[in-house]
Amino acid sequence: MRIFTRPRNRSATPRDAVDSVPPLRHLVPLGLQHVIVAYSGMVTLPLVIGLGIGLSPAQITTLVTANVFVSGLATLLQTLGLFNIGVRLPIVMGSTFTGITPAIIVGKDSGLPAVFGATIVVGLITWLIAPWFAQLTRYFPPIVTGTTIAIIGFSLLPKTATMIAGSASADDHGAPERLLLAGGTIVLVVLLERLMRPAIGRFAILIALVVGTVVAWPLGLTDFSATESAPIFGVVEPFSFGTPTFVLSAILPMLIVQIVNMVESTGDTVAVGQVVGRKVESGDIARALRADGAGTALAGVFSSFPFVTFGGNVGLVSITRVMSRYVVATAGVILVIIGLMPKLGAVVASLPGPVLGGISVVMFGTLGAIGIKLMLAADFGNPRNHLVVAIAFGFGLMPVGSPDFYEQLPGPLQTVLSSGIAAGGIAAFLLNLLLNGVERDAAPEAPAADPAQPRPAS
Repeated sequence: MRIFTRPRNRSATPRDAVDSVPPLRHLVPLGLQHVIVAYSGMVTLPLVIGLGIGLSPAQITTLVTANVFVSGLATLLQTLGLFNIGVRLPIVMGSTFTGITPAIIVGKDSGLPAVFGATIVVGLITWLIAPWFAQLTRYFPPIVTGTTIAIIGFSLLPKTATMIAGSASADDHGAPERLLLAGGTIVLVVLLERLMRPAIGRFAILIALVVGTVVAWPLGLTDFSATESAPIFGVVEPFSFGTPTFVLSAILPMLIVQIVNMVESTGDTVAVGQVVGRKVESGDIARALRADGAGTALAGVFSSFPFVTFGGNVGLVSITRVMSRYVVATAGVILVIIGLMPKLGAVVASLPGPVLGGISVVMFGTLGAIGIKLMLAADFGNPRNHLVVAIAFGFGLMPVGSPDFYEQLPGPLQTVLSSGIAAGGIAAFLLNLLLNGVERDAAPEAPAADPAQPRPAS
């Protein structure tokens, strides 16, 4: 496969960083970094949905395996592209947390076949409307996309607290050794970035994970017992929970969530373009959203949930400065293999929480910083932009500080506003539209005077 080989093109025109293919000895560990950063989210989402609906452990295992498997396929589709699907940038794909609440509600009321039927429908709708949605990029200037991306990063930061401190019911919740291990992991990433050569610094996350896990072992903070019962091989079968059913009451809330996901994907795609130095046009966004739609429809077939870009991996690209899409494609291959080998997945899922939490602090914080960098492209001499950012952050962080703030609102409204990412992004969009209007296309410049032509007399 081309992913695992050096490019043979020796023409005078070199490939840029996005299209370059590192050697195999770098591809695998660099791709593994992306897998480890994203894996906890890929496992957590189906686990939370399965527990919320009341599924058996075997059924939850099926959801987790399917989610990891389809994440790999969707990542390959996004990075390598197929016809006009996929933006061909270093983007990792995975299920979105905004879909948790509607999936649990629909699953309880109408069953999992209705959830997966709705997932297929909204995936196809996303694929169909992608070109039209991409034309709306003029409504998402830097003040909107930057604010949304910053909210994505900073609203995810509090979620690392549970990973670091452990479950509230656990005896060692918030134990000093857990906090020290997380802090030490962060310090190690900083030291590797500061002291090591770039060739080693690009592996800073992976090195910190390995060192942190070794340190956690004698402290009793590692538990690989789940790997013993996990099978070595497993087949991800389509329609594992029966033939999908198509219920309007299930499709509507999932469609609302998917529109929010499209806004998030647009912001993440712009952020990746900013990191790798490529200008993202409306056509690029359309290809990225088609991959979102195709991946979501495929997820419904294999018993998974709506897909979106993973913001934490955008931060990883920024930190390591490894911009090759083939590295992320390698991560997609690894995810597919893990999906077919549950024992490998159990090993990754058993990595110590404080170490993963420390790494996540770096990743999510970096994503927030990328959002701020995009925001600075806006005119902050205009006090209206201050108002856009202030209120959008208020809506974005309110559900983080008080998760039950909107619990008395109607179901669909509660679904949207309870997600800080959705509420903050929508607020930024509407406030910018109200206060600043729509950015008009610049008037064409007058052609430069031809020096060969005589100038008019004064």
